[in-house]
Amino acid sequence: MEIREIQSKDEWEGFLQNCAEKTFMQSWNWSEFQKLNGNKIWRFGIFYGENLLGVFLVIKVTAKRGTFLFVPHGPVLKESLRISDKKEIMKGAIEMLKKISAEEGASFIRVSPIFENTESNNELFSELGFRPAPIHASAYEATWKLDIFPPEEELLKNMRKTTRYLIKKARENSDISIEKSADSKDIEIYQMLNKKVSQRQKFVPFSENFIKNELEIFAKDNQSLFLFGKYKGEVIAGALIIFWSGVAFYHQAASLSKFAKLSIPYLLQWEAIKESKHRGCAIYDFWGFTDPVKFSGHPWAGPTLFKMGFGGYKREYIKTQDYIISQRYWINYIIEKIRKYTRGL
Repeated sequence: MEIREIQSKDEWEGFLQNCAEKTFMQSWNWSEFQKLNGNKIWRFGIFYGENLLGVFLVIKVTAKRGTFLFVPHGPVLKESLRISDKKEIMKGAIEMLKKISAEEGASFIRVSPIFENTESNNELFSELGFRPAPIHASAYEATWKLDIFPPEEELLKNMRKTTRYLIKKARENSDISIEKSADSKDIEIYQMLNKKVSQRQKFVPFSENFIKNELEIFAKDNQSLFLFGKYKGEVIAGALIIFWSGVAFYHQAASLSKFAKLSIPYLLQWEAIKESKHRGCAIYDFWGFTDPVKFSGHPWAGPTLFKMGFGGYKREYIKTQDYIISQRYWINYIIEKIRKYTRGL
């Protein structure tokens, strides 16, 4: 087995095209996005001879609380691999990342793998010396997905009755419209919504530059799109959808609460699903899930109920994992523990 950097976008994307469990955070364009934001990255392939078994993007994160290496939603491995094969691959990856950590002054390695939340996968990371991180990474330890291959009539039929009714109600309102845009000039419109939502829910939103870079990097390959819901010409709701490798991701969204009775987000979501079908996507990933019954007080409980109304199924992955390199890790640990508590997560 050999781990070496991949320089070819076609080789990288070609491998991921044939993987079922993946997100755009391991895409070539996401690594380009990270570089645009000033982050150092590495794209590694895991080879057995000339056979590519897996890939993983590594991002150097430099923050006030410390420097660490981050593998978002990776490594992505061939599904046919046995748990023993995964273990050997992970051992090799750790050794590679430990060397980079020493060179880059990183105090720990963080991995948010999209490995199914099974006993064997949890044991795998524990045996390799990882520990659960104090806070999730990328809001994706569980997600809600929808198979959008069936015809639109069937998708509507499989929705919660209330969701289907609210879509119909919004669609029949002549004052409501849904508009689509890949123009970076419209980021200001989205950020206006985002700031109002963040003030209401007391969180720090992504910066305008962050949203701009995300939209523009993926737009180069026709992989990103804004959808805006309007009432009498005023923008009430917005969402940024990423279309990548046969999957559509509902990654960014914001809406004004004072117009909640108009049900515009329901129609906007339905239009996003239809657009995803039109682009040839087989799965619509609603991005982020928490059990609304078990954790009714969680900030995501309401949004999760909204997502579940469209039909679909949940996917749960093992918790974000940390591999400690130095004692400086514990500074980050304490800060993130406090952050998790204050956010109610």
